[in-house]
Amino acid sequence: MLPLAIGLHTLAAVIWVGGMFFAHMVLRPAVGPMTPKDRLELWSRVFPRFFAWVWAAVIVLTVTGYGAIFLTTGLFDMQIHVMAMMGTATVMMGLFVLLYCVPYPRFMAALAAGDLPGAAGHQATIRRIVTVNLALGLLTSAIGAAGRTF
Repeated sequence: MLPLAIGLHTLAAVIWVGGMFFAHMVLRPAVGPMTPKDRLELWSRVFPRFFAWVWAAVIVLTVTGYGAIFLTTGLFDMQIHVMAMMGTATVMMGLFVLLYCVPYPRFMAALAAGDLPGAAGHQATIRRIVTVNLALGLLTSAIGAAGRTF
């Protein structure tokens, strides 16, 4: 059971963090030359697909993370790297829920209303949150990979 939990946990982390890396480091610069309307419409098609994968990843990460803890040490005897991953993951999930519930619906509503400056402002907020989450995700991945060497 533990290898399955760790395997699924790793895949979910790769999907979420890799998706953020791609969006921030590849897609964002590539769409820069597009007109604001075209760029914002592209993001309006990208976000729902990506966010669906992030929700799936959040669920898998939570279930497999706690599952792995209960299959090994239990909540009260965790190693420091596991506690660090839980801390950063909690912040990441909170930021994602904030992003999904506040700037994302505002972005979509502004775009639907033809308010391109408003949509661009909300998209910039989403980008800032994704930037923070990307940094936390890379840090969490490094902690997970280093594991017991801490």
